[in-house]
Amino acid sequence: MDADMDIKILHLLEGADQAKGLAVVIDVFRAFSLECYLFSRGVQKIYAVGREETAWELKREHPEYIMAGERGGVILPGFDFGNSPSQTEHADFLDKILIHTTSAGTQGLVHTCAAGAGEILTGSLVNASAIASYIKDKNPERVSLVCMGNSGIALAPEDELCARYIRSLLLGEPFEMGPEILSLVNEPSVAKFFDTRWKDVFPVKDLIMCLEYDRFPFVLKADQISEDVFEITRVNVQDLK
Repeated sequence: MDADMDIKILHLLEGADQAKGLAVVIDVFRAFSLECYLFSRGVQKIYAVGREETAWELKREHPEYIMAGERGGVILPGFDFGNSPSQTEHADFLDKILIHTTSAGTQGLVHTCAAGAGEILTGSLVNASAIASYIKDKNPERVSLVCMGNSGIALAPEDELCARYIRSLLLGEPFEMGPEILSLVNEPSVAKFFDTRWKDVFPVKDLIMCLEYDRFPFVLKADQISEDVFEITRVNVQDLK
C-alpha cells in the first residue's frame, strides 16, 4: 500500500456528495450487512436502488425478482422482506435476484456515484477486513469511507466504528474491537434492538449478526447501471491474489 494514500472519513449524505477515489459506503445497521449475508446464502445478484418507485418499476419488468426494503426500519408495503438479516436467514435465496432499497445505504450509493467516486464498495463490519485487503490490493490514491448514519442525516456510531476500523487496517494500526463494540451498548442505534416495542422491526439477533465483524472474506462492488440503480456483485478477496 502506498504510504501516501489519502484516507478520508466522511459523514452522511453530505459526506457522500464529497466522496472521491475508491469509496466505501458504510451502513452497518443493516443494509450492507444484510447484503453480505444474502450473498453468503447464494443470492446471484442484488440491484440496490434509491427510490421505492424504481424498485417497483424493476419488479414490474421482472416479476421473479425478490423485493427487500424499508423506510424508518419498517418493511415497505408489498415487499417480500424488510432489511433484517435474521428474518431472512431461513428463506431460499439460491440463485435469486434481489431488489433492495433502504433509508440510508442505497441512498448513499446514489449520492456517492454522483460525486464522482471512481469505484464504489458497500461497507459493513461483517466484511471490514476483506474491504481493507481489497483496497490495499487496488492501492488507490484516495479512499473515501462514507458513514451513512441514520437515514443519511444523523450520525450512527456503528458506521463510524466501521470506518475507523477499516482505516486502522489500512494504516497497520492496532485496534481493540471488543471494547469498541461494548461502548455501543448505550447508543440509541443499539438500544432500539432491545426495545420490545420494536422487536418485530429490529430483532436482537440482527444486532448480533451485524456486529459479527470479519465474518465474510469478500467485498461487494456497486456498479451504476442507471441513475438510480446499482448492480451489487460479490468479489472474493482471495481471487485477487
